[in-house]
Amino acid sequence: MMFTLTEVASLNDIQPTYRILKPWWDVFMDYLGLVMLMLAIFAMTMQITKDQVACLPCLEDADEAAGPKHDPFPPQSTRETATGASVTNIPLVTKDLPDRAVHELYVTHQHTAVNAEKYANQPQPTGVKTNLDYQQYIFINQICYHVALPWYSKYFPYLTLIHTLVLMVSSNFWFKYPKTSSKIEHFVSILGRCFESPWTTKALSETACEDSEENKQRLTGTSSAPKQISLEGKEEGTNANSSTPMLGVKFSADKPIAEAPSSMTILDKKDGEQAKALFEKVRKFRAHVEDSDFIYKLYVAQTIVKTVKFILILSYTSTFLAKINFKHDCEPDIKQLTGYRKFFCTHNMAFMLNKLLISYMALILIYGMACLYSLFWVFRRPLKEYSFEKVREESSFSDIPDVKNDFAFLLHMVDQYDQLYSKRFGVFLSEVSENKLREISLNHEWTFEKLRQLVTRNAQDQLELHLFMLSGLPNAVFDLTDLEVLKLELIPEVRFSAKVSQMTSLQELHLCHCPAKVEQTGFAFLRDHLRCLHVKFTDVAEIPTWVYLLRSLRELNLIGNLSSENNKMIGLESMRDLRHLKTLCLKSNLTKMPTNITELSPHLIKLVVHNDGTKLVVLNSLKKMTNLIELELHSCELERIPHAIFSLTNLQELDLKSNNIRTIEEIISFQHLKRLTCLKLWHNKIITIPSSIGQVKSLESLHLSHNKLESLPPALFTLPKLRHLDVGHNSITVLPPDVGLLHNLQHLAINSNKLEVLPKPLFRCTKLKVLCLGYNALTVLPETAGQLVQLTQLELRGNCLDRLPAQLGNCRLLRKNALIVEDHLFDTLPVEVKESISRETNVSFTSGL
Repeated sequence: MMFTLTEVASLNDIQPTYRILKPWWDVFMDYLGLVMLMLAIFAMTMQITKDQVACLPCLEDADEAAGPKHDPFPPQSTRETATGASVTNIPLVTKDLPDRAVHELYVTHQHTAVNAEKYANQPQPTGVKTNLDYQQYIFINQICYHVALPWYSKYFPYLTLIHTLVLMVSSNFWFKYPKTSSKIEHFVSILGRCFESPWTTKALSETACEDSEENKQRLTGTSSAPKQISLEGKEEGTNANSSTPMLGVKFSADKPIAEAPSSMTILDKKDGEQAKALFEKVRKFRAHVEDSDFIYKLYVAQTIVKTVKFILILSYTSTFLAKINFKHDCEPDIKQLTGYRKFFCTHNMAFMLNKLLISYMALILIYGMACLYSLFWVFRRPLKEYSFEKVREESSFSDIPDVKNDFAFLLHMVDQYDQLYSKRFGVFLSEVSENKLREISLNHEWTFEKLRQLVTRNAQDQLELHLFMLSGLPNAVFDLTDLEVLKLELIPEVRFSAKVSQMTSLQELHLCHCPAKVEQTGFAFLRDHLRCLHVKFTDVAEIPTWVYLLRSLRELNLIGNLSSENNKMIGLESMRDLRHLKTLCLKSNLTKMPTNITELSPHLIKLVVHNDGTKLVVLNSLKKMTNLIELELHSCELERIPHAIFSLTNLQELDLKSNNIRTIEEIISFQHLKRLTCLKLWHNKIITIPSSIGQVKSLESLHLSHNKLESLPPALFTLPKLRHLDVGHNSITVLPPDVGLLHNLQHLAINSNKLEVLPKPLFRCTKLKVLCLGYNALTVLPETAGQLVQLTQLELRGNCLDRLPAQLGNCRLLRKNALIVEDHLFDTLPVEVKESISRETNVSFTSGL
């Protein structure tokens, strides 16, 4: 033999870990294949070690084959020797021999005659005399083995071996094929790790604890059911897990917040990291395997191949069973070699082969029944869909998703081995389970001491904490009772528990791409204490619904996509409950104002819309916002000042920055807005300012920078209350002398223009504190600049000046850090002036700034 039984059996061997994917019928067929393999090798061994055929000539050919009879002794004669003696009974063949040789032959002949007479008296053997020697019999047996025996009798063991090997390969082909073996190996590896993970045990033990607690509560019972309060004021069903109520879900007023079992809070850091890695592996494996059903198709194909093979073997083997006989007639064409035409032969292995064939057919029949059952199981129900419904019912992880395609098929195969594997595997498909693990790991890493080190003071002198890209909100945050501003960014799971009520100083909250959930007690605290909320989102559906119920909120900032087709969704919850909201900021891409904003009209005083270049067409709803004091419409692609603004009689500040406004002829209508004090039309394309600007007598601040102005109308300088004028970054060549009429002017910015000369009346504006003249074409700064005794900031950089007037020393409040000029110009000042300007700012001036 060229190979051993162990080596052949290895074809049917698979890795022990793959056995979880072998249902009972596959295991049964593997054992049947091993038995058939042993049977084939046994038959081959028997066939090799024993003679196969024994043949004898037939009786009717015996006489003809024998030929004419002859005497073994030739005719005798008498001869006289040289001595004169007469010698008789000597064969004639000796007549030519010498006398001595004849004498010796005579003596030998006499002994032979005596022996022949002796044996003649004994009984003679019976039977047919064939006159064939041993070599001829061997030759005849070999010829008849190939001529007389049916081919199946000769090759049955080899066919059995080949069929068995094909069936073995077919049974395990899906474990060996490259496109499936890698996925199966990965699946079995992940499944084994999930089964042995400490997190699986802890998660399932938590479920058992919760079930026992619920059973205890049912057995104990209460005389009265706990009260249920709905934020929407609607009657709803009982919430099974009232420890995590959401907006629109009924809150339990009596049931305390459920804490996680102690076993869940104790998890080795290494085990936690391994469990988190498993969650990621399961997620990626699911995404990779669910896209294809190749493993399922290959398993079905190999099952069909085995079934077809079984039918083929059984059909042709049964026809050859009757042809395996012990006796055979053989008529080889060897008469010229043996003298016989026909032989009678026996097949020594016929009986044994017959019994082995019957056994093989019985095994094949049983194997085929297993194949048929396998096909029945495959097509009985959809194996490309797998539901964890039973697991969801038995555990607290009700969010375990159903799977499909190859992922589902592999789980069905595992269930045939042990359903506990799928149950444990389902733990790593649950987002709830993953969130619990993240929460435990997060709280272990982010302690109170670590968070306290990250607390800073912002520009408003408030204690602020900024958390970025964490897996959740650490519980230790709620222990920072003095925190005033909390910023959360890119945190996928934010949950405000009842402990948020400890943060009595919290007034401002930022949620940047952070879906946030809040429990009942926590919501009650935020509703009554939160003053400012910033929510940044990608889709409007990400805005937490409880945001619209924060009745104590003063400022709300919504930053995200609010396109026209989703405008109605901004009112997912009505804004009428925001009764104290004063400021609303929308940074989005609106085409029309959301209708729900009108619900805020009685109390809203500031509205900000930053539209990111999307044209805002419909503004009619603004007419109802009669109590607005401040209005900002940035990047709304407005071409004219909207008429709806002229109905806002209480408006004090209007900002139309970064639009496409070219003309402001409607500005005369602002004379009806008696309270308008600040008008910002900067970053537009305004070419001229109409003379009607002089009718808006209430203006105190006017911003026209970054436009295309070339001149300023005299009427502009008749505004008696104007204190702040910014016309920088234009193309103005001349500053009219009428600028001296603005006696209350405190801030003048005309930088980045084309001025060559400054009018002397400018320096009559003795209340000027800030004067920006940089990046013009000025050649001289008049000495009268020293009359601006209240000047605190002077910008001259980027001009063509040769020197600075010494009279700048009269500007006692001007300091070097507020004098923006080239160094060589500063050096032209007298030493005492430079020392005066360079001295440190006194305390009173600092407090004034």
